[in-house]
Amino acid sequence: MNITIVTACPGGRTTSWLAAQRLARAAERLGHTAVFDAEDTRSSELVIVAASAPVDLTRYAGQPLYRAEMADALADPDQVIETAQTSARPYDPADDPAPRADTEADDVPAQGARIVGVTACPTGVAHTFMAAEALTEAGRAMGHEVRIETQGSVGAQDALTEEEIAAADVVLLACDIEVDDSRFAGKRIYRASTGAALKRAKATIEAALAEAEVESDEVTRYGPSAAKSKGSIKDRGVYKHLLTGVSFMLPMVVAGGLCIALSFVFGIHAADQKGSFAAALMQIGAGSAFKLMVPVLAGYIAYSIADRPGLTPGFIGGWLATDLGAGFIGGIIAGFLAGYAALAVKRYVPLPASIQSLKPILIIPLLSSLATGLIMIYVIGTPVAAILEALKQFLNSMGSTDAVLLGLLLGGMMCFDMGGPINKAAYTFGVGLLSTHTYLPMAAIMAGGMVPPLGLGLASLVARPKFDATEREGGKAAVVLGLCFITEGAIPFAARDPLRVIPCCVLGGATAGGLSMYFGCKLMAPHGGLFVLLIPHAVTHVAFYLAAIAAGSAVTGCFYALIKRRPAADAAPSAAADPLGLNSSSAA
Repeated sequence: MNITIVTACPGGRTTSWLAAQRLARAAERLGHTAVFDAEDTRSSELVIVAASAPVDLTRYAGQPLYRAEMADALADPDQVIETAQTSARPYDPADDPAPRADTEADDVPAQGARIVGVTACPTGVAHTFMAAEALTEAGRAMGHEVRIETQGSVGAQDALTEEEIAAADVVLLACDIEVDDSRFAGKRIYRASTGAALKRAKATIEAALAEAEVESDEVTRYGPSAAKSKGSIKDRGVYKHLLTGVSFMLPMVVAGGLCIALSFVFGIHAADQKGSFAAALMQIGAGSAFKLMVPVLAGYIAYSIADRPGLTPGFIGGWLATDLGAGFIGGIIAGFLAGYAALAVKRYVPLPASIQSLKPILIIPLLSSLATGLIMIYVIGTPVAAILEALKQFLNSMGSTDAVLLGLLLGGMMCFDMGGPINKAAYTFGVGLLSTHTYLPMAAIMAGGMVPPLGLGLASLVARPKFDATEREGGKAAVVLGLCFITEGAIPFAARDPLRVIPCCVLGGATAGGLSMYFGCKLMAPHGGLFVLLIPHAVTHVAFYLAAIAAGSAVTGCFYALIKRRPAADAAPSAAADPLGLNSSSAA
């Protein structure tokens, strides 16, 4: 069915636009074709009017027309569409009542919406802050008031106040990990990934204004909302739970890896001497931090699924995975097992009201820990330990050809989506192997991840005429980010020209990863970029490692400099006005 949507409100265009967008999307979900009144060609079979201000409808005389309240169009557009199909009547201008002003429905400011939000990514270094900046700039350009709180590696910054949250029209949560959303109860919430917010900031804000919904009290962030949400599994499911665990585990791995590297300063075998300073460093790193990394991973995967009740069985399951030799693979399984076990006990174990208070401190921890522990000991632990040991033996005994192929794969994956799920899969693989003291893949992964920003920065230097002033400045910033192992520094270039940038980056990253594996370079810490080289023995074969990174960057830079098109004469002003590519069609 073809449906024409007419909206109007007395306060301005924003509420009218929101209602029109929600009705149009609801119509599309129900299998109809929707057009707005400005686009109407008189071919519609139904006209829906949601107006709290006078509007001229004479051109729809004789057509089936249904009047809806503006508040209903905003709150439940699907119901409005369904009701309109059965209740519409041919429109007679003579019988048209004077529209009344419905000021209560106009709850969005005429000059723009008030938007608050939170950004958070697993590492809390790049995507978190770049997404916040992109949303802020795009929102201001659209005439909205935007305040974004960042939850990075050092905790919350620019924290939202209770007054700002209360005054907000929409809450935008651009998070790849779980964040506490209880303070936004009763507000319209829209969820997205940091990647979408960074690459398509304008579209994300438009979607948030049109699609944000109040999440009911019964449907919490760790419950059925995962199924109800319109987001993909990446936004709401397994991917997000896994990244929550990785984000909490990462500082533990970095600290432990660097302590191990520092112990090597006194000699490769200095830690074997009991009571020495090197032995103390090794005990902190390998004996404590690396032992805790798998329990922390499992605990916070379970926390992401079941909130606080998941922590106890998650930590216990993760420790059992370490104790049984199941490593990070067993820890991931234990985390999901513990989380869903705690959630099941919480929901499906009825208790008398007199002992309900015992549920969070006794019943849930006991039953979920028993279930997780017994399954890990008798079902999962031994076979997963065998798989992990086989993987470790394979990696340590690889010939040069196999090593290069693995390096090519890992380096290319790091560059394909620059912080997306493929990038995170490769990174999580390398970090997990550190718990088994397998360091070769991590070196290839960091080398590959440094290449995109370094290579594109190099291209902006060697092919200056092909880059406008904004891109050349971005190239300088990209080099700094690349040296810090922040792959996301290449995203502004990829957003503008993805069909050329991404293949060049993958080719260069694969080159760096393959060479790193070929040279046998090992990396003790999973982050830090070039600056980790300042710590003796943190990287083996340092000269060859630098050569691998330089070669990969040269491949990316030279190939992109060769195939990049010169900007059109009239393209420079628009590029300068939109440095992050927020309005570029290629960003989609």
